[in-house]
Amino acid sequence: MRKIITLIIFLSVCSGFTQTKELDSLSIQLAYQDQDSLKVDTSLKIIKLLFEINDFDKAIKYIIESEKLSTNLNYHKGIAEVAYYKALIYAQKNDYINAVSGYEKSKTLFRQLNDALGVAKVNNSIGLLEIKRGNYAKGLQYSLSAIEELEKRNFTNELKLSYSNLAKAYYNINAFDKAIEFYLKALEIQTQLNDAKGINESNSYLAKLYSTKKEHRKAIEYYEKVLANVDTDNDSIRGSVFPKLGGEYLKFNDYDKATKYLIQGYNINIRSKDKSSLLTVLNNLGDLNLQQKRLVLAEKQLREAGAIAKELDNKNELLRHYKLMKALDSTKRKFDRAFVWQREYYKLKNELNKNSISVNLKTNDTPKLELDPNFDKEIQITNDTKTEPINEVTATEDKQKFDRLKLIFYALLAALAIVSTFLVLIYLKRNSTIKYTQELEEKNIKIQLQNEAFKEQTKHLENVNNVKDKLFSIVSHDLKDSLSSINGFIDLLRDGSLSREEFDNLIPELSENANSASLLLFNLLNWSKSQMHSLEPKPSLFDVQEVFEDKVKLVEQRLENKGITLIDRSLRDFAYADRSMFEIVIQNLLANALKFSKSGDTITISNHISNGSCIVSVADTGVGISKQNIEKIFKNNTFTTMGTNNEKGTGLGLSICKELIELNNGKIWVESTQNVGSTFYVQLPKSKPSA
Repeated sequence: MRKIITLIIFLSVCSGFTQTKELDSLSIQLAYQDQDSLKVDTSLKIIKLLFEINDFDKAIKYIIESEKLSTNLNYHKGIAEVAYYKALIYAQKNDYINAVSGYEKSKTLFRQLNDALGVAKVNNSIGLLEIKRGNYAKGLQYSLSAIEELEKRNFTNELKLSYSNLAKAYYNINAFDKAIEFYLKALEIQTQLNDAKGINESNSYLAKLYSTKKEHRKAIEYYEKVLANVDTDNDSIRGSVFPKLGGEYLKFNDYDKATKYLIQGYNINIRSKDKSSLLTVLNNLGDLNLQQKRLVLAEKQLREAGAIAKELDNKNELLRHYKLMKALDSTKRKFDRAFVWQREYYKLKNELNKNSISVNLKTNDTPKLELDPNFDKEIQITNDTKTEPINEVTATEDKQKFDRLKLIFYALLAALAIVSTFLVLIYLKRNSTIKYTQELEEKNIKIQLQNEAFKEQTKHLENVNNVKDKLFSIVSHDLKDSLSSINGFIDLLRDGSLSREEFDNLIPELSENANSASLLLFNLLNWSKSQMHSLEPKPSLFDVQEVFEDKVKLVEQRLENKGITLIDRSLRDFAYADRSMFEIVIQNLLANALKFSKSGDTITISNHISNGSCIVSVADTGVGISKQNIEKIFKNNTFTTMGTNNEKGTGLGLSICKELIELNNGKIWVESTQNVGSTFYVQLPKSKPSA
């Protein structure tokens, strides 16, 4: 006994400078007490104080001496309390086996003493320990059994821990309503005790729970309470809360506040290198920029978030990353990539759902978990009574049950093997069918391609044949007539059958026949080239006025002979096209205007700029074109009509003009009124068109 007193005095002196006044007072009181049971009670008070200030080593020294003294006195209450505090210290040091053993021992003694409060304290501690280890259902049973007694006695410290841990347990088994209920209870006590750390923790969890339940206004309220209770230099908490608060405002499309909190969270987490919170910030920033159509920035932030999520193995944020990437690529109309993100999203979501089901099965619990009054009956029997020998009949029955179960197991195994074999055969058959179908599809595609090639070749040959037929038809009729007329005229000259006067009168007709034959050959050559696809433009920049001057000289005599006036309003302007092709077009348009004009009519040539293009026009006051003929003149056929002096044509000139102008990225069209005149327009670019 003297040794105990000496140790206590020594410890008291050594700790006098570091412990509270209450601890010093108890130590002095312990040193001068005479009754041993009172010494144990005082020692227990000291142990409690030392435990609360986490001085476990010194508490153990008091526990050892108090345990010896209580055992010698057979003081059951002291033994129970000492065992309880010893178990608490083992639990703090993560020694699960010794902690549980100590709790069971103390609970047995408290039951013998009919100490309901002692049993409640032990059950609460066991519950906290099991919840800490992830055994949520088991921990809930113990903690729930202790709550009623602790609430009766208003043990605020124990209730604070009990409420918080019950809330965590319910949160982990997805019983969110129960979790909210106990966090609110814990928050009430933490506020009474002015426990700032506990208040922040409860507010944070409540915000997270309300966010999970999609009650975003309440989530915002509790996140803002957390921010209101922390210092502005507390980057750890602010860096964690800002990204979540910004995400909540984003749910209401409040982009200004969302941007404010997300940017603050980003800056803090970049500075502190907190990748977990930075991940949340980047996902929310990506979502914000996606909603505001800033797609490049959104993609950059989301890709960075994806890399961090994979590095941290944060599957919830990675799931959200996949969903946002799918939305991003869908917005960008990259549906093939969006499909890949969607596939990754559902793959991960199914994995998380399986894990969630697995956790629920392990806890053997549901969100509506109720207290089982006999949950610790087995422990009570183990500690309070002795087990009886197992009856031989019971053992035989158990063996028979085991044999039946074994038989059922083997039967199920055999059935599984048969079903597996059947499925493998179906799979192989299906693969064979798919392979055969693919081969047939490939052959059909090859045949289809060959048929298309044959059709194209046949069409080409038909076109060549049509060109040949048209060419021979024109040569055998129109060209033959012109050349025969010229040839007859030459024969008359050679025979001397013409007088000078007759010769002069026939010269215009001879000139007209020669011009017709020349233009006909000119058009036939270009038309046959276009039909054989051998015309290739060689564009360059040239002066339109120069082309007009050259081509007008060629028809001056014919204009004079026919009594037609030409008005030249052309200007110096440039076009970007194949000059030789443009010359062919102008020559044909002038010949056409001349052909359908009569004596006294006027032909006007002009050009002007419109929207960066060069527009050329050849107008006449001739006979004009009917509406039904306007639709025919540019088509690839031999439509033609007689001129005012019965001039013939091939019907090819305007179709050649259309092809040549379109080859040079231009347009040609006509405006005409019968008996009033016609105006042909040609539009060409002034510079090289973009690809």
